[in-house]
Amino acid sequence: MSKHRKVVAIVDDDLGLLESLEDLFESAGYSARSFSSAGSLLSSGLSGLDVLITDIGMPDMDGFELRDIAKKLRPSLPVFLITGRHEIADQGISGCFRKPFDAQAMLTAVADALRDRGAEGRCDN
Repeated sequence: MSKHRKVVAIVDDDLGLLESLEDLFESAGYSARSFSSAGSLLSSGLSGLDVLITDIGMPDMDGFELRDIAKKLRPSLPVFLITGRHEIADQGISGCFRKPFDAQAMLTAVADALRDRGAEGRCDN
């Protein structure tokens, strides 16, 4: 029987970044599920997800709102935020990665969160 791959959901309206992150996580052994909006993720549901990575700056529902909804529905789901806005990332928000971010640092943060189940990454360059 094959080992269960952890599922990472990625939400970003930048399709190029979405594809890059999907490739990164798939190549690291995760099962990646990509969504171009918070609404599309929420309509498919949060069950079966092990980690959520969401962009902050998206139309309709931003990453902060999505994080808050996800935390209400699944309190132990690790959520990481990504943003290109340095003034947001530099506020020291837990679980925040500033674009462009170090791919290895993100993979490490996700692995740590899955191991600790509930720990979040730190804002990183």
